[in-house]
This record gives sequence, C-alpha cells and structure tokens, in this order.
Amino acid sequence: MRWLNLMLLILYPVAWSAPLMRAGLLPIFGLSEISVLTGLQSLWASDIFLALVVTVCALFAPYLKTIGLALVQFGLLSRRVMPVLTMLGKLAMADVFLIALYITLSRGIGVGRIESAWGLYLFTGCILSSLILGLLTEKRTSIDDGRETIGPDAKD
Repeated sequence: MRWLNLMLLILYPVAWSAPLMRAGLLPIFGLSEISVLTGLQSLWASDIFLALVVTVCALFAPYLKTIGLALVQFGLLSRRVMPVLTMLGKLAMADVFLIALYITLSRGIGVGRIESAWGLYLFTGCILSSLILGLLTEKRTSIDDGRETIGPDAKD
C-alpha cells in the first residue's frame, strides 16, 4: 500500500501535463489539447482568483495529501493528521468535478467541440486512488488495544 501511494508522487506530474481534453471552435479547424498545466496558464492570465483555487485543488491538495499519507504510512507522522489529509483529498476531488462540469457545460452549449482525453482518466484515477489509499490507511491506523497498527514494521 505504501508503494502504491509513492507511485502517485510520480503519476501526478504526468497527469498534470497529460491532455485532459481536446477543444475546438469548429470541427474543421482541429482540436487543441488542454492539460491541467496549460489550463492553469490560461487561468492565471484571465482570472487570478479562480486560478488560485484550481491550483490549490489540482496541484497542492493532492500532492500534499500523498506526501502526508506516505509520512503516516512510514510512521514519520502521527495518524492524528488523517482528518486533514482526508480534507485535502476532498479538495483534490473538487478539481475533477470542475473539469467534468466544464466539459458538460461546453457540450450542452453546442458551440465548438470538446472531447475528453486520456489525461482526464489518469488524473481522475490518481485522485480516486489517493482517496482509497487514504481510507485504507485510516482504517489500518485505528487503535487496537492502545497501539497503532501502522508504522515502519507494519506489513503491507
């Protein structure tokens, strides 16, 4: 379980640069690929507040949660931080919701064309994996007879 969590530290940056969607105004002009990073670049140029919110939800929340979870799993951080890590996971899920909402609204308006790309599935998979690993870690860190069941000598 620890190693799956550590793999997320590699997969998140890949997911951030992978194409989330392809968008274009008209079918004859081809589609531009949009990733988390290119989307953030556009947002910083047009709406700083929204860019800040999306940056926290897409980059900082999932990465900080993954690092915190790894520290708990390796016994370097108290399990008492699990509620904070759970909240970070929920913030990260908000970003996936925003992307899905954007795709749904764009398709509903009927102007242009939007297609989801493989990066959306990778990013969503990373977030969901992190949530599941967090729940499993929280379950394993429950106190049994006054001692923690997780730490450096715990079995994976």
